[in-house]
Parts: sequence; C-alpha cells; structure tokens
Amino acid sequence: MLDVIPVSKNTTNNINNRQLIYQASTAILPLAIAVIPWGILCGSLAIKVGLSPLQAQLMSLFVFAGAAQLASLTLLGTSGALSSILSSTFIISSRHLLYSAVFREHVRNSSMMVRCSIAFFLTDEMFAVTCAYLEKNKSFSYLYALSTGITFYLVWNCSTFVGIVAGQFIPNIEDLGLEFAIATTFIAIVTPSIKRFSTLMSVLASGISVCILSITGIEHALIIATCIGMATGFLTASKDKSNG
Repeated sequence: MLDVIPVSKNTTNNINNRQLIYQASTAILPLAIAVIPWGILCGSLAIKVGLSPLQAQLMSLFVFAGAAQLASLTLLGTSGALSSILSSTFIISSRHLLYSAVFREHVRNSSMMVRCSIAFFLTDEMFAVTCAYLEKNKSFSYLYALSTGITFYLVWNCSTFVGIVAGQFIPNIEDLGLEFAIATTFIAIVTPSIKRFSTLMSVLASGISVCILSITGIEHALIIATCIGMATGFLTASKDKSNG
C-alpha cells in the first residue's frame, strides 16, 4: 500500500502562483505580439531623430509608454519645444488617471512598492486583460496584474531593440506603415468590452466623429470625439436598463 505524501501549503501556493503567472502571460501575449511593429517603429524613429542606441533603449526601459514615446520623438524630430513635448505627452497619458481610479480600491491597502510597480507597468493592454480577469473571478490579483505588465514590458523592449538595430541599417523604415499596429491594438482591446448598447453607441459615435473631424481639419479632433462618445454613452445608458 502506497504511503500518502502530504503536500505542504507552501508547495500548493507555489503551484497556484506559477499557474497564475502562466495564465497572465498567455492572456497578454496576443496583444503584446500585436504591438511589435509599434515597438520597432519607436526604436527606429528614435535613431532617426538623433538619439543614440543606448538612449533609445533607455527610453523604452524607463518611459514605457508607446503613444507618448511616438509623440515625443515626433516633436523632437521637428525641434519642438520642451513645453510642447510635456503637454502633448501629458494629454496622451491622461487616460491612465481613469485606469488608476479603477484600480485604486484594489491596491490602496498594499505596500508602496506594489502600488508603484503596478503604476509603472500599467498600460492599455495590461488594464484590459486585468479587468477581464477581475470581471471573471470577482477578485483582484496583484500577481496576475504584474505578470501581464512585465510580459508586455519585455516584449515591448525587445521589439524596440529590433527597431533600433533595423533603424541603423534600413533607411526610411517608418514608411513601411508600421503604425497600423496602433489602431489594430486598440481595436482588439475595445471590441471584447462591447457588451452593452450604450458602449456600442459610444464607440460608434466617437469613431465616426474623429473621422469626420479629422477629415475636416478640426483641431483637437480626438479630444472632441472622446467627449462626444462619452456623452452618447451617458444618453443611451437607459437603454441598457430596459434591455437588462
């Protein structure tokens, strides 16, 4: 008769933690792969505007904000003022204030190290995947959130490195249309969240508005379209209750 070997609680926790890390990494991986062209574009553009390979890589290592990096590099390439770079990156990154507000109640009692780590690794992709986990499991996991963020961080920096190398040997790499990854990534993030009528109307209103405003040359088209989308979602929220 075989003896029953007891399994310690620590061993069980380690197994569960490894499974959670694996789940988080596989969940964020499709979105991480989708932004590889974006990372390559950032790396190559950094070289084009005059940054050294080390400076370009450090930018992704320490800034870690794709849209803000592209905007600041574009302004650097046109000799934009420091005030323009700061204001542009602030506006682009202001959406993280909303992300932080969602996570606030879940991390407010955690250590400063945990809060700072989640804040640093917080991206659109990490937020979307972590919220999906939160909605499914009705609980917030620091390990899951950080695992998604770190996985995305590693892929982003690897793709930036590829762009840095390619930017030194392939001329005009930015003309290859790699920026398409920006639109496709956000479409992939938004589409699964469209589960209500008000959300659908908000997405359609903001999408149509930004196209019309951009074609007509209206300044701050993105901000105006965002406000239109939010207003549409608010006005159609009653439809969700009636349908529910």
